[in-house]
Amino acid sequence: MKKITLFLLLISSLYSDPMLYLGLGHGYYEERYTDVDAQSSNTMNTFKIGYGDRKAYAIELSLQNLKNSAKIFSLNDSDKNTININLIKAFNFDLLPIPFFRTGIGAGVFDIDGQFQKTLHFSSFNLGLGMFIPINESFDFELSYTQKFISYEGIDTITEDVSYESTMSITNFGFNIRF
Repeated sequence: MKKITLFLLLISSLYSDPMLYLGLGHGYYEERYTDVDAQSSNTMNTFKIGYGDRKAYAIELSLQNLKNSAKIFSLNDSDKNTININLIKAFNFDLLPIPFFRTGIGAGVFDIDGQFQKTLHFSSFNLGLGMFIPINESFDFELSYTQKFISYEGIDTITEDVSYESTMSITNFGFNIRF
């Protein structure tokens, strides 16, 4: 059923007024771990490319770089790099801000200074809300809030594999150029 719904969303976006767009964003995130009493927060940057109508449906591919100052997995955790695929459903109420709902999946990697591992991979399920604020036909601002549910790869220790999960809250401000 999920595959049919995603397929219908993709097909319906082809019949809307199609537009290719590029976007840049800057935001702030706060990550809370469920398996251990730890949290992390810092800034992030986003680059995205998308296809669709800002008043209907769109699909976008985004690359994110999350600054990482926490030392959750090792003493030298590097910045997190992620790639996300999101589906967007916008609602045209003939108002200046165009609200939207975003859902998608993502995957990422970052370097750690572990005894047995040097990189750590993770996956995410993303849900978000936001609004496009059109300037004209080709430019708009974007304000959004996203929740990411993250599952990390297991860390190999001598006695066991330890894996963590977290919830990340992201607020983002962006600028999009539409073609």
